[in-house]
Parts: sequence; structure tokens; C-alpha cells
Amino acid sequence: MTRETALLIVVAVAIGLLGLVAWGWRRRTRRDAGFAAPVGEIPTGAAVIGVFPVLYVATTRHGEPLERLAIRGLGFRSRADVTVTDAGVALDLVGQPRLFIGRSRIDGVAQATVAIDRVVERDGLARLDWQIPTAEGDAIVVDSYFRPQETSARALVDALREISDPAPTTGDPA
Repeated sequence: MTRETALLIVVAVAIGLLGLVAWGWRRRTRRDAGFAAPVGEIPTGAAVIGVFPVLYVATTRHGEPLERLAIRGLGFRSRADVTVTDAGVALDLVGQPRLFIGRSRIDGVAQATVAIDRVVERDGLARLDWQIPTAEGDAIVVDSYFRPQETSARALVDALREISDPAPTTGDPA
């Protein structure tokens, strides 16, 4: 086999793999098209509890930390600021409009170790369990994972617990 033939085979395999990745992501975005990220601003008069620079890791199905959801605005890892207020949580992801998760939509918070392609030290991620509306008008619970950059995951989780209505959960589901 000549070098040119070997190169052509490698290029063909690479193009085939990229095609499979694109096909898989397209199927996932169609599957998750019924979910809409909660774009919105912090309500006027809401008291800010804390602002945390984080690495947004992913949003997954509740209890399934390896099942990424392809929700527009939440589909890719990004640097972000999480603003915790007494009215809810604002997510400012780079290049995306501000997302606001109202206090009534928060189902729980915890620390985690694993999410999608991110494995960190024990309890190094903050997990926010919240309800996302569907196209049918109901809601499902999803988990969003954050890796704090300037503080510990515990500090972020403690701030989120201040506004969490249900009893907080502990531990990693994985």
C-alpha cells in the first residue's frame, strides 16, 4: 500500500466519523427540541445572595449524569456566572442570553463528582435539580452541573440551598 492510499483511507475514516458525530448530535437536538431554556432576567427587587464564576458542564436528565440534553443555550460547556438570588438562579453563559430559573422550579441541590465528560475530585461539582417546561405544557426535572472556579462547590451548593424549597439532597447519583 502506498502512502497516498493510506492517507486517503485515514481521511475517509475521519470524514465518516465526523459524519456519524454530526448525525448523532442532530438526532439528539431533534429529540430535545420540546425543551426550552428559561430565558429571562432577575426580577426587580430580588436580593442577591452570591455571584459565582463557574464552568458550566452540562444539563442532563435527572439522575442520569451521562445523558446530556441538547437544549438550545444549554447544550455545550461554557464559562458562566451563576447569580443566586432570593427569587431564583440566573445563569449567564458566554454568548447566550441570560437564563433565569425561578425559585419554584428548583427541586434540589447537591454536590457531585461525575457529569458527562467531567470527572473531578469527590464532590467537586455543584448540581442543581430543576424543572424545565416541555412543549406539551408540563415539566420534567433535569440536573445542571457547575464547576466553581474561585470557590468550592460546597459554597455554591450552600448558597443554592438557601433558596431551595424542598429538602436538599446529598450525594452523587452516579
